[in-house]
Amino acid sequence: MVKKRITHTAAFKTKVALAAYRHDKTLSQLAAQFKVHPNAISRWKIQLLENIETVFKDGRSKSQHDDTLVAELY
Repeated sequence: MVKKRITHTAAFKTKVALAAYRHDKTLSQLAAQFKVHPNAISRWKIQLLENIETVFKDGRSKSQHDDTLVAELY
């Protein structure tokens, strides 16, 4: 019988990675609690730490195109 691959949501991965970041439990305990492999938890934690700066990044960057549009309007 073929075992179907499980895909986890981003919210679930974030929840697990934050739990790993808190260091309240070991990876083995977290793996048993969330029913995922410890290597997956480690990868998600690394991804969380590498991309955490994008959470508060301001996406509103002023470009030259915006300046020309404002000039045309005025």
